[in-house]
Amino acid sequence: MAVQKRRKSKATTAQRRSQYLRSQKAPQTVLCPRCNEPKLPHRVCGHCGYYHDRQVIEVKEEEA
Repeated sequence: MAVQKRRKSKATTAQRRSQYLRSQKAPQTVLCPRCNEPKLPHRVCGHCGYYHDRQVIEVKEEEA
């Protein structure tokens, strides 16, 4: 196995890490056809609990 000759500084590590995180794209969202809330595609809607016109999870109503 290869062994490094010099230790990488914290600044170099942080710069590499920050550039990698900047290159990550924000997740795309779509509108739920039932409640028009933004959600991730191919996922259950967290607001109404539906996926492909069928209720998958029970969503508790918040009392205001």
